[in-house]
Amino acid sequence: MRALEVQALTGPDGVAVVDRDEPTDDGTGVVIDVVATGVSFPDLLQSKGLYQYRPDPPFVPGIELAGTVRSAPASAGFQPGDRVCAWTRACMAEVAVAAPAEVFHLPEQLTWDEGAALIMNYQTAVFCMIHRGGLAAGESLLVLGASGGVGTSGIQVAKAIGAGPIIGLVSTQEKGEVARKAGADDIVLVSDTWKDDVRALTGGHGVDMVYDPVGGDRFLDGIRSLARFGRLVVVGFAEGTIPEVKVNRLLLRNVSVVGAAWGEAVAGDPSLPRRIHDELLPMISSGAIKPPIGAVLPLDRGADAYRMLDERQAVGKVVIRARNDDGSPT
Repeated sequence: MRALEVQALTGPDGVAVVDRDEPTDDGTGVVIDVVATGVSFPDLLQSKGLYQYRPDPPFVPGIELAGTVRSAPASAGFQPGDRVCAWTRACMAEVAVAAPAEVFHLPEQLTWDEGAALIMNYQTAVFCMIHRGGLAAGESLLVLGASGGVGTSGIQVAKAIGAGPIIGLVSTQEKGEVARKAGADDIVLVSDTWKDDVRALTGGHGVDMVYDPVGGDRFLDGIRSLARFGRLVVVGFAEGTIPEVKVNRLLLRNVSVVGAAWGEAVAGDPSLPRRIHDELLPMISSGAIKPPIGAVLPLDRGADAYRMLDERQAVGKVVIRARNDDGSPT
């Protein structure tokens, strides 16, 4: 089979397409003919040896996919030919194997590309904003990095539960349009005074929640953007640096900083993804959730997909296609 392979921990330049043996299965896994895989920030970090899971090269990357079931255990609840999405390792290839608990039926409302963009970002949004942050209907929200896959999924989930107004922080007007299409009510451009723009949009009060997958120097201004009793949810550090805060800032308006790591939570409770998927299904059925796809590249251009993330060119989700809709190789 064809597969993407990280051959050296040098980022996109160390990624190449190779021929490898198909993965083996002992009869307990779901074997999937992969159609599309999502590319996420952890994939980029892993290609540089900067992620907490650090396999030695060469290895096949990838953690989320959409495809067709080839075979599954009788007790798994899947039949050959079923459309599914899954989160598992080594899935940037034409064939992948996942544990039954990691596989979900792909709702008919979603395309293959949208299915490949569903699990990591939307599971993260539900867990971080609702489970950990307690976001509720009627609460205002500021989303940092609002045009990327994590940002747009956060906007859509917040909109689906009735939160708002939702403000998206972006670096360009073009990215602002992506956030608006995802459901953002207002857009603020990154500047030296963007926190003041957020406060102006909220009548000087600030927002109830900041959803922060960016970190870096935007973190502190995110805290300054909070209303009294507001909370900033720490999701990741796409900016590249891990920020620090003097905790007296939290006392000034009774605000909170909440750590939210979906992966760590799943490690402690493997049933969590299934429960979150069940929460997402009515949002998908209603049309509130429709993953924005920024780019779709064939498997042979997998390294270019990594570069889009590395060079901050990605808007929406970047997807790699292993197969066309008819099942033929890309």
